[in-house]
Amino acid sequence: MVKHICVPVDNSEHSNRAIDLAVELGRTCGAKLTGIHVYAARLHDYRFKQMEYTLPEEYKDEQELERQRKIHDSLIAMGLQLISESYLDVMARKAEAAGLAFERKMIDGKHYKVLIDDCAASDYDLVVLGALGMGAVKDSQIGSVAERFVRRVQKDTLIVRNADALRDQQGAIVVCLDGSPQSFNGLKLGIWLSKSLGRPLQAVAVYDPYLHYAMFNGIVGVLNEQASKIFRFKEQEQLHEEIIDTGLAKIYQSHLEIGRKLAGEEGVDLAITLLDGKCFEKILTFARKEQPWLLILGRVGVHSDENEVDLGSNTENLLRLAPCNVLLTGGRFYPPLDVKAEEIIAWTEEAEARMERVPPQVKGVARTALLRYAIEQGHTVITSKVIDEAMAIFMPTRMAETMQILAEDVAVAKLRSEQQRATAICSVCGYTVKGPNPVVACPICKAGADRFQLISKDVVEAIAAQEGGVEAEESLPGVQVKWSAEARDALREVTDAYLRRRAKARIEKYARSRKIPVITCQLALPMIEETVGREKLGAGWDTLLAKTKFEPVQAPPPSAGEGNGSGFVWTEDATARLNRVPAGFMRDMTREEIERVASAKGATTIDLALCEEGIGQARETMNEVIAGYVSSKKPR
Repeated sequence: MVKHICVPVDNSEHSNRAIDLAVELGRTCGAKLTGIHVYAARLHDYRFKQMEYTLPEEYKDEQELERQRKIHDSLIAMGLQLISESYLDVMARKAEAAGLAFERKMIDGKHYKVLIDDCAASDYDLVVLGALGMGAVKDSQIGSVAERFVRRVQKDTLIVRNADALRDQQGAIVVCLDGSPQSFNGLKLGIWLSKSLGRPLQAVAVYDPYLHYAMFNGIVGVLNEQASKIFRFKEQEQLHEEIIDTGLAKIYQSHLEIGRKLAGEEGVDLAITLLDGKCFEKILTFARKEQPWLLILGRVGVHSDENEVDLGSNTENLLRLAPCNVLLTGGRFYPPLDVKAEEIIAWTEEAEARMERVPPQVKGVARTALLRYAIEQGHTVITSKVIDEAMAIFMPTRMAETMQILAEDVAVAKLRSEQQRATAICSVCGYTVKGPNPVVACPICKAGADRFQLISKDVVEAIAAQEGGVEAEESLPGVQVKWSAEARDALREVTDAYLRRRAKARIEKYARSRKIPVITCQLALPMIEETVGREKLGAGWDTLLAKTKFEPVQAPPPSAGEGNGSGFVWTEDATARLNRVPAGFMRDMTREEIERVASAKGATTIDLALCEEGIGQARETMNEVIAGYVSSKKPR
């Protein structure tokens, strides 16, 4: 896969680690190595001439000055050449010890310009470059040479940030998948590196369900009454929640599943993770927590215009901030299913016209999803009817009237049955348990029962009363959200207006999805701090923290004959399987279906087999509902 590796060297710690890594990779595939050092003789000559006026008087005679110039030129030229050879000798010895062919290059000029020109004229498959050079200082994030190089060179570039000895570097290889051909090419590189270096491989995908809600929340107070009627904000919000919370989650999950299949064909196990939120922020948090060895990114993402953008914004942020090595790829790889779809699938004019009305920020994702659906169903032409069928899967609450009626009936029955019941929520990860008595330990984060908070109507109203009462506000037309006074004060401590809207959107979505009647300070504070960051909060934040006690509310003792909540113990493999379901309402609904199956069987422990059975039944139920809807749409 890689036949020629280039390493720019400058004797810095990062450069030396780049040499070690290039040799290790070359050893696994027999690649040729090229070491290049750029020196600046002309720059030294220019600087010397600038400083000539500072020389003592005895050196300012014309003949003496000319003699000094010749001495300086010869010393600089010879000295820089000797230094360059010494740097490259280090790499040459390591390449020879590994039995690899080695070529050395020494070039005078501007560092990044020389490297860019050399890369364009050479057949390198991979460039391994230190993130920082000899000019690095304490707060340096990325060196100027590395930053300018990656913006102008399309070839795969591995930026070495870890300056520890290669044998001491731990961690997995993490690939960021967004469905773009660049991200799938990154997956192919990750598979090769995983096999070559014996490191575990993971893939992460991120979708953002909060952006549109925050945007609408900010716009709603600006437009006049007539404009609000035209935009129909209530319907728009419903549409976006259905697209983002169902369709996008499923589509990004499908990217991960395709990645798992591609890796499996190569004999590599791929662990997958679906996250929701701002892309670079979630990946950065993931990297800081999991501490991978390498993060693989496409130079641009699925929404970027390759002809106008040198680096995508997420890639640029992660290049600067990720605490690990970073590999940027500009190559493209199309999974076989996508290639087949593009080659054999045609679109009717009506279908193309419908795609033109799709918002630009989701058009690429939607088109890929429709192509995959068409090929799986055996279609060779995408019509409006095919789009309707796909929408019934990706947005069932929007498309299936029968499903809406069923959901309303279920919701009403559920609310009636839960009027006298409470919900316990894990204060660490948000896992919910029906009933006032939590399980012995949280099956997701392993927190003990004492970390569960009781959320019932009485408890929430009591907390809200302590926090200054409850005030309902209309975040969107027809959508009311109740905030306690102190929770609203906490939100006002966010000094950045955009981040404040984003935090508000996230909290309100969380409260609505879990049917929490009032947003209290206890709920809002940790979510605000996680979303915004402590440095973006006002001076009153510490006062709010001191006034609020994050202690689990003591649950009342169960009355006679009352159950003890879910009462199920999840095995580790069952929990891991459940965690592969997209987080949020999809995972909550899946967990409830599995627990219903367990209850029907009289089981108290949920193992992997029982978990798979519950997921299978949930899938069958969904297929039956969708099939009923599709058949009802056929002309009679």
